[in-house]
Amino acid sequence: MSDAPLLRLYRKFLRWPGGRWLFSRAVCFKAPYFASIRPSFRLLERGRCEVTIPDRRAVHNHLGTVHAIALCNLAELGAGVMTDASLPAGMRWIPKGMTVSYLKKASGTMRGVATPMREIVAAETGYELPVNVDVFDPAGDKVFNALITMWVSPKK
Repeated sequence: MSDAPLLRLYRKFLRWPGGRWLFSRAVCFKAPYFASIRPSFRLLERGRCEVTIPDRRAVHNHLGTVHAIALCNLAELGAGVMTDASLPAGMRWIPKGMTVSYLKKASGTMRGVATPMREIVAAETGYELPVNVDVFDPAGDKVFNALITMWVSPKK
């Protein structure tokens, strides 16, 4: 199976100085809303995406910790990019639902890790793809979990 176009683009950017930064900006250009959390992609491969968001006032809640919706944005971004980079040719995706668990206060730079919970395959009909996203604080403690259901279907 050949690599998805997004995964090829990521690998191309990695060859350049500041490639991760450039790739992160390119993703935010395509989906501008995600620029609000200033993501930085740390790893992208078929079946795995790791992305961080910096600890800054703009993503804080009234308690001074990372806001719940900033964590949801991080999870949806990581899950979407991982899915896009892992899709077989001729398939497309869209998020269908998200269930989240807030496990402890989120302080510091957050690192989200998105992985599929089943194999991503080409199919003649659409199917649900559950994607797990764990978010960790700088100490490595899991502070948040999301289960995002993607709808994967053949391109028309």
